[in-house]
Amino acid sequence: MKNKLIVMAIVTCLVSCGGSRKEVYKDPEAPVKERVEDLLGRMTLEEKVGQMNQFVGLEHIKANSAVMTEEELKNNTANAFYPGITDKEVAAWTEQGLIGSFLHVLTIEEANYLQSLAMKSRLQIPIIFGIDAIHGNANAPGNTVYPTNINLACSFDTLMAYRIARETAKEMRAMNMHWTFNPNVEVARDARWGRVGETFGEDPYLVTRMGVQSVKGYQGSLDSKEDVLACIKHFVGGSEPINGTNGSPADLSERTLREVFFPPFEAGVKAGAMSLMTAHNELNGVPCHSNEWLMADVLRGEWNFPGFVVSDWMDIEHTHDLHATAENLKEAFYQSIMSGMDMHMHGIHWNEMVVELVKEGRIPESRIDESVRRILDIKFRLGLFEQPYADVEETMKIRLCGEHRATALEAARNGIVLLKNEGVLPLDPSKYKKIMVTGINADDQNILGDWSAPEKEENVTTILEGLRMIAPDTQFDFVDQGWDPRNMDPKKVDEAAAHAKNADLNIVVAGEYMMRFRWNDRTDGEDTDRSDLDLVGLQEELIEKVAASGKPTVLVLVNGRPLSVRWAAENLPAIVEAWAPGMQGGQAVAEILYGKVNPSAKLAITIPHSVGQLQMIYNHKPSQYFHPYVAGKPSTPLYPFGYGLSYTTYKYEDLNLDRKEIEKDGSVGVSVKVTNTGSRDGVEIVQLYIRDKFSCVTRPVKELKDFARVPLKAGESRVVNFKITPDKLAFYDIKMKKVVEPGEFIVMVGASSDDKDLLKETFTVK
Repeated sequence: MKNKLIVMAIVTCLVSCGGSRKEVYKDPEAPVKERVEDLLGRMTLEEKVGQMNQFVGLEHIKANSAVMTEEELKNNTANAFYPGITDKEVAAWTEQGLIGSFLHVLTIEEANYLQSLAMKSRLQIPIIFGIDAIHGNANAPGNTVYPTNINLACSFDTLMAYRIARETAKEMRAMNMHWTFNPNVEVARDARWGRVGETFGEDPYLVTRMGVQSVKGYQGSLDSKEDVLACIKHFVGGSEPINGTNGSPADLSERTLREVFFPPFEAGVKAGAMSLMTAHNELNGVPCHSNEWLMADVLRGEWNFPGFVVSDWMDIEHTHDLHATAENLKEAFYQSIMSGMDMHMHGIHWNEMVVELVKEGRIPESRIDESVRRILDIKFRLGLFEQPYADVEETMKIRLCGEHRATALEAARNGIVLLKNEGVLPLDPSKYKKIMVTGINADDQNILGDWSAPEKEENVTTILEGLRMIAPDTQFDFVDQGWDPRNMDPKKVDEAAAHAKNADLNIVVAGEYMMRFRWNDRTDGEDTDRSDLDLVGLQEELIEKVAASGKPTVLVLVNGRPLSVRWAAENLPAIVEAWAPGMQGGQAVAEILYGKVNPSAKLAITIPHSVGQLQMIYNHKPSQYFHPYVAGKPSTPLYPFGYGLSYTTYKYEDLNLDRKEIEKDGSVGVSVKVTNTGSRDGVEIVQLYIRDKFSCVTRPVKELKDFARVPLKAGESRVVNFKITPDKLAFYDIKMKKVVEPGEFIVMVGASSDDKDLLKETFTVK
């Protein structure tokens, strides 16, 4: 490989730059299309194929080559190096114009350096830097860390999704990052899967709404120095793996794909997303990375996707060494490119083998040109040719600025769900003067969540720090349980139990561990899947022993997936689901516990009693619980989708439809009166569900079709209006044609997906 790339570099250097032909591609006033074609006409085959390849950053290579073995590389999807290849050789290839993109570049200094190497190349084509900026550019230190996507989804706040994406884009460009591998618009239907917290939950409509606003926020008009490229991922089915583990097979009918999994992707394309990442898994026996039906027929043929498709981490290679649908690596590259792949993440064999495939006549060079056009188009539109560098002196004026931190705090406040409250919350500081605080997540940066690097201590407010900030006159007795749930000390558990007896109230902050810098110690996050949903280690014992003190005990959960906290739900007076609330999360949790903020969030995903209930989703088919479980827990969830408590109460009444009968292309206006019947101001998330009462194929018992965040002062009433349009009634009939079928539809409006929380009316489609 090494010798072949050197030869390729020499060939590249010998090629003419085009003589006296005007360099249109360097003219910022020329139309982008003309710039692309001019540049493409000047490129060698080797340079073209290089644009389709991505490498990990030089510092990443150096760090991991020092501590990892080649054997460890095989199953690691977070860290890499290239055996036999040094960082200096990768730098040289960059200088020769043979690399188009990098990921895992985490500092502005390294990004600028790599860009300077690219500027030494024959054609000076800039690098596009991709990074997993999932909830802020949190994977790179020194950026605002917002709450995770599952937090954001629980706020049902689409405008906040746009705002966070917009601010993230600004921080990314301030450190020379151009491309975020987000939003993750997979519909999460298996809580065992470690990436649930990276998604917007289990409902296609909510995921779609959040995903669309994220795309718009990241990309803007995709022509300014504050815009970045969005990437909708992972296409498709990885969020319902057959055994709950990341990358395992997905066997899904076309009906389920089109009704559940495709809508957020199709909407993302229509919203303008210009990159898409395929999924790790095989779908119905065909790896997504070589799936022509997905990439060519559906994505480009049906949806007219104009952007480029990028592979996920070494997944093209996995069609050979894992799925075994390609006999060798070269065949894997061939299959993927001819099925529609545009860019390879990541590695050293791509350049030589793809060039060989073209020279052998197996891949037409015109096919390579298609991919390179798409990649160059984005580089021109983002202004990288005119501004390949970011300003080191200006970067921190944008990153971690006060405005962005305020957004992170507001988002955390809006995404924390109050699951249970028997009058203990909000805490009265005059009543609870001495509070014992314990648990693995009480005083740890784990509140940042997955896809986060450790931050400077002054940049993060832990939950313990937040409590001391909000209640400065309260005596907080902290019993540290360490950060690792799998290696808790029984003596520290007993110490907390002893201290609990002397407190007025106890707070246990439990959950999962998600920080990536301790990759092998995590219990939640990418490639960290579970065979159960119980609290790991001695956490359950800790909760029970603390509660045995007889003093009121509040449980706060920090996690990315639903946890089956059955004992706590039955025995504790209060439970707060904080998810991973980001760098301002400790303050937000404390404000909610003390009533400075009235909780408003609702669950974006169902919480089951136990793993044995999976699949547990609200929008199931009618027969799913025809026969209830004969032992164990019932066929109902621990907490349903759309559920969340407040410190005030709301009354729903006067559900009205403006007509009871419509044509297939007609619409129905829906109104409901919502009153804040409590003594505190609040925000209620009003939810509208629909059921097709009888249909030619089975339909879900209910589907979310609209929602509204409604601020209401104490005693205030407001009429909330929705409109049911044909697209909200349509489904795929028995011949897989999308139709609005005549018949009766049930409209449900209320505070959650639970039937007891919903008012109902009906109308008929003629």
